[in-house]
Amino acid sequence: MNMPEARNLHCDTLIRHALVIDGSGGEPVKADVALRDGRIAAIGDLHDWQAQQVIDGSGKVLSPGFIDVHTHDDTNVIRMPEMFPKLSQGVTTVVVGNCGISAAPVTLKGEPPDPMNLLGQASAFSYPSFASYVAAINAAQPAVNVAALVGHTALRSNHMDRLDRAASSEEIAGMRTQLTEALEHGALGLSTGLAYGNAINAPTAEVVALAEPLAQYGGMYATHLRSEFADILDAMEEAFQIGQHARVPVVISHLKCAGIENWGRSAEVLAALELAAQHQHVGCDCYPYTASSSTLDLKQVTADYDIQVTWSESHPEQGGKLLANIAAEWQVDLHEAARRLMPAGAVYHCMADDDVNRILRHPATVIGSDGLPNDPLPHPRLWGAFPRVLGYYSREQQLFSMAEAVRKMTGLSAQRFGLHERGLVRAGYWGDLVLFDAATVRDAATFTDPMQPAHGIEAVWVNGVLSYLGSTKQATGARAGRFLARARQQ
Repeated sequence: MNMPEARNLHCDTLIRHALVIDGSGGEPVKADVALRDGRIAAIGDLHDWQAQQVIDGSGKVLSPGFIDVHTHDDTNVIRMPEMFPKLSQGVTTVVVGNCGISAAPVTLKGEPPDPMNLLGQASAFSYPSFASYVAAINAAQPAVNVAALVGHTALRSNHMDRLDRAASSEEIAGMRTQLTEALEHGALGLSTGLAYGNAINAPTAEVVALAEPLAQYGGMYATHLRSEFADILDAMEEAFQIGQHARVPVVISHLKCAGIENWGRSAEVLAALELAAQHQHVGCDCYPYTASSSTLDLKQVTADYDIQVTWSESHPEQGGKLLANIAAEWQVDLHEAARRLMPAGAVYHCMADDDVNRILRHPATVIGSDGLPNDPLPHPRLWGAFPRVLGYYSREQQLFSMAEAVRKMTGLSAQRFGLHERGLVRAGYWGDLVLFDAATVRDAATFTDPMQPAHGIEAVWVNGVLSYLGSTKQATGARAGRFLARARQQ
C-alpha cells in the first residue's frame, strides 16, 4: 500500500472507501485513491487529503481502466473520438491495427480491399505514414488512449498490384521500410490476418521477412491465424515459428475453436500454446462470446450453425436477417445467397460454450472485444465485452475470481502489449480507472439490440480526467485520451 507524502495532501480527485482491485491479480483492499496531474498520487488511508472533487466509492470496486487489446477502432478514434461504446463499458485504452488491417500506413489505389473495408470507406484512409496517423490521433483527442499495430494486409495493399499472390523481394523491402518507420514512431508491432483472401496467399517466408525488424524495436507479432478451424494446430505452429525466427513475443488473436468439427478441441489447442510457452513468449486474447463477426466469407458459409447478415452493400435491406432465411426467400442455396449479398458482413454462431470457457479461463488469455464499430448492426461485443467478463463469467458462472477477471483486462494486458505505467492501480501510474458495482455490472447489448451501454459502470477516468458517469449513462464530454507509443522495455 502506498502511503501519501505528508508535504502535499492536495489532489484533483479523491475516490474514498473503494474496494481496490489493482490489476495484479492480488486480493481486493479497501482504500482511498488520489489523482493529481493525470496520475495516481497516493493509495491508502487518505482521510487528511483535500481534493477539488471527492467521489464516494463505498460498496464499489475501483480497478484500472480496461485495456481492449483487440479492436478495429483504427479510423473511429479520429472520426468519432467520443468512443462511447468503449468508454461506457470502462475501456480506457484500445489497441488498433489487428488482424492484418490498419489505418496506417495506407495509400489506397481504389476502395479498401477486404477486410480493410471493416475500418470504413476509402475516405477514412488518409494516413500514408504512421507518423501522420499518430499526429491525427493527437489532434482528434479521443476519449480513450490508442496504441497501434501495423497491418500486414495494409502493407501488401500499398506495395502490390494484386493480393492473390506472394510478395516479391522488392515488395517485401518496401513493406519493411514502412513497418520500420512505424516502429520508430511507437507502433507496437506487426499484425497479420492470414485467414483472409487478401493475405492467405502470403507464404510463411513473406511474414518471416517482415517480422525481422521487430526485435530491434521491442515489437511484437499478433496474428489472426491462417485457420481457426480444422487446421488450427498447423496455423499455431506457423505463428510460433515466425515469433521464434524474429525473436519476438507472439499473441494469437481471438483464439477459438471455430466450426462444429472443431468443438471440444480447446484443451488440445491450449496444450499447444503451453508447449510453445516453454521456449518463447506466447499468449492469446479472447472475446467472451460463442459467435464471431467479420466480413461474409464463402469459406465459412455452412448450414451447421446460424449466420446473421449484419450489412450488405448490394442488398442493404437484408441486414439483420439470417442467411438461411434470405436464401429461402430467394429460393437459392446458402452459397448463392452469400455471393449475391457480397460485399457484406456477418455474425457466425460457430463456437461451443465449453471451449470459450476453457480459453477464457486460461492464465495466458487476456480480453479483447474484436468489436466492429462500423457495422450497422454490430456484434454486441462492441458495447458489452468487458462487463460481460465481470458479470456473466466471473460473478454468475464463477469461471474465475473478480480479481483474476480484472487482471485479464488490465495488468496482464498492459504487460503483454508494452503499455508503460498502465494497467495497475499503483502510485505514479497514469490515472486510468473504472469504478463499478460488482453486484450489478453486466452487459446490456444483445445480438438483436446491440448498441446498449452496460449496467453497473459507475465512473471512468482517463489520464485522471472523469470521462463517463454511470448515473446518467453519458460521457462527461472530456476527451483525455492520447496516443501510447510502445514501451522500449518489453
